Amino acid sequence: MKDMKTVEIFTDGACKGNPGPGGWGAILRMGVHEKELSGSDADTTNNRMEMTAAIRALEALIEPCEVTLHTDSRYVMDGMTKWVAGWKRNGWINSSKQPVRNADLWHELIAAVKPHRVTWRWVRGHSGHAENERADRLASDAALRA
Repeated sequence: MKDMKTVEIFTDGACKGNPGPGGWGAILRMGVHEKELSGSDADTTNNRMEMTAAIRALEALIEPCEVTLHTDSRYVMDGMTKWVAGWKRNGWINSSKQPVRNADLWHELIAAVKPHRVTWRWVRGHSGHAENERADRLASDAALRA
């Protein structure tokens, strides 16, 4: 089997009001090559934009890759690394016996991750992490256009 390409992804989401107009941003890096992605939604939440950033970035990869995905969202990272297995096992009911919020996007994220080997990395938001700041700027600018 041939070696997978290695990609770093940096994502962020933003919302002007919660709910309200929102945006997402992502930076994809493979070696010296970078690509910026962003988008918006007129009526959304911050968590949905955080998730959408990861989904759209992973969907932009045209072949299976070894991915390190950097996010400042504990919701996204913990969801994928700690909670999803239990939600699946419990029929998408959370520990409070309620339907899992954003289940539609969790399903999309699971599908987007599937072809890849993804390592999740949490970064502290708004702390000077260069790529996180860039992703935040992309997301905030997109939210203003929503």
